[in-house]
Amino acid sequence: MANKGKPTSQSADGTADKQRRIQREQDARDGEHSAAKGEEQSQQKKQPVQAGAREQPGKLPAEHHAKPGIEAEMQLKPQFMAPDYEGSNKLRGMAALITGGDSGIGRAVAVLYAREGADVALVYLPDEQPDAEETQRCIEAEGTRCLLIPGDVKDPAFCKQAVEQTVQQFGKLDILVNNAAFQEHAESLEDLTEERFDETMRTNIYGYFHMAKAALPHLKQGASIINTGSVVGLRGSPKLLDYSTTKGAIHAFTKSLAQNVIDKGIRVNAVAPGPVWTPLNPADQPADKVAQFGADTDMKRAAQPEELSPAYVFLAAPVCSGYITGIVLPVTGKVDAY
Repeated sequence: MANKGKPTSQSADGTADKQRRIQREQDARDGEHSAAKGEEQSQQKKQPVQAGAREQPGKLPAEHHAKPGIEAEMQLKPQFMAPDYEGSNKLRGMAALITGGDSGIGRAVAVLYAREGADVALVYLPDEQPDAEETQRCIEAEGTRCLLIPGDVKDPAFCKQAVEQTVQQFGKLDILVNNAAFQEHAESLEDLTEERFDETMRTNIYGYFHMAKAALPHLKQGASIINTGSVVGLRGSPKLLDYSTTKGAIHAFTKSLAQNVIDKGIRVNAVAPGPVWTPLNPADQPADKVAQFGADTDMKRAAQPEELSPAYVFLAAPVCSGYITGIVLPVTGKVDAY
């Protein structure tokens, strides 16, 4: 088993505490809004659509968790193993670094990368250590190596150290997946403090910038950077003002960086998920809202992480997407053309 190590970012230990405080402040506001406005009438129920390899949960539990959100504590565990997905060595001999790799989409991507033959380093907050260790177990069960790197992507020094640790452990870096995120809803712009806006910006877009800048000197021809955007970065969201802003910035960053590094033979793309059942949302919305998460899509349900992860394999594998760069790939559960 690869060494786990201590956080190499001085600010990492306090990040989850700050995010939980921001969450508590919003939870209090939610109670006030609910008392003032009452409950809006619920949407008419329709059957969730099943169109994949196996049936996915159509009903979500009403649960709410403290940030940063631990997958092991969720009532309904996200589906990430993709048992019907058979690897074919598309990433054999490659090394990947995934931020937010301990759970959710990051975990699902890590497992498929390992199934395709890649060694994987995971970046995550120290509070997420239990989830990271479970993801490590799943990666090593696929027959490849895993490196755990706790820390905070807001810290540029940590990002540089994370890349250097990955290269030292695996001898190379071929794939960077920027996936770490902070999300907390707000009823209005007036509820957004500068501290909260700053936390979202520095995690979601500064973190991507710091990681890409640290990784670029180590990426060779055929390497790729894959950023996690969002459907709300394409169409906006009235109650995710800061989060939507960062996701739109990620899409623009993706397209701009793709043009900047294409002469080096490095591809840069993004995946824009719709609602996906991960710890991010039960650690954001109130429990009653969580139970309805994803019901407004054409699929009438949230996606599971394993329904997103093959897109990340496609964009990482030169044999699949060697002529694709600068795209934002929507995986949203909707037929809308964004």
